[in-house]
Amino acid sequence: MKVCIFGAGAIGGFVGAELARTDVELSLVARGAHLAAMRESGLRLRIDGEDRVSHPWCTDEPAELGEQDYVIIALKAHMISEAVDSMAPLIGARTCVVTASNGLPYWYFHGTSDIAAGTALDCVDPGGKQWRVLGPERAVGCVVFPAAEVVAPGVIQHEHGRRFPIGEPDGRRSERIEKLHRMLVDAGLEAPIRSDIRDEIWLKLWGNLCFNPISALTLATVDVIATNPETRALCKAMMAEASAIGGRLGLKLRVDADRRIDGMAALGPHKMSMLQDLERARSMEVEPLVGVVQELGRLLDVPTPTVDVVLALLRQRTEARTLQ
Repeated sequence: MKVCIFGAGAIGGFVGAELARTDVELSLVARGAHLAAMRESGLRLRIDGEDRVSHPWCTDEPAELGEQDYVIIALKAHMISEAVDSMAPLIGARTCVVTASNGLPYWYFHGTSDIAAGTALDCVDPGGKQWRVLGPERAVGCVVFPAAEVVAPGVIQHEHGRRFPIGEPDGRRSERIEKLHRMLVDAGLEAPIRSDIRDEIWLKLWGNLCFNPISALTLATVDVIATNPETRALCKAMMAEASAIGGRLGLKLRVDADRRIDGMAALGPHKMSMLQDLERARSMEVEPLVGVVQELGRLLDVPTPTVDVVLALLRQRTEARTLQ
């Protein structure tokens, strides 16, 4: 079985290192110093107190890999559209595209019967490029709960978690989702098959919506954001606005806001991905994680005043950093 991980950074590298221990025909798409280090010395995963080194095929030329059975997209959400043309050679008639990025995936409203059926969100898929190249019918959902970090070129530090819920957009247990489940489990990962993967994706976004931008604006870790009364209240206000949108879309949240926030607090002094990107002068997932909620609110005529203020501040922070 041919599997390509497109974007072998923190999460993609973690999954790749674990899949490298199985019998899949694995390839990783990466770039720059990270790619050079993996080619020279292998992919190093620091996990459970040990260093594991694997040597999967690594490239920055996807066209040399041919059609794949599974393409796992592990790029930052705002980078997918600019890379999607280079994914085209990987895509065949039976290729399954696994969207393992934050935010709502490009296919999120495909095949739904709700008010947003067939809607393409500009914050997620500008101009519908992912929809056209990858095709919504090829996609399955994957929610990323582990935390990892690229601590040096070619070196992934696993912080916590192995859970990657997966599911078909229509909730059925298809052959391709069963194969994906077995493949991930064989690699030592947790991959429960969910019949409500859209709800699970929304639940992840619900936390990212507030914790990521607040971390970038305050430089605080998640435990501080969750336990400080003022930032906790800000989280709850943003989550309430998103809940109103989710309610209009028929999405169901299996926990309330306090429990979701308490779950984040339990992670301890963890830095959200936006804060990590800010500190490393990398671009942040502003639009896919925050702008998308504003876009949905306007589409559905649901007010998002708190989200609007935080988004305006976050956009200004991004612009100010660009001008430095």
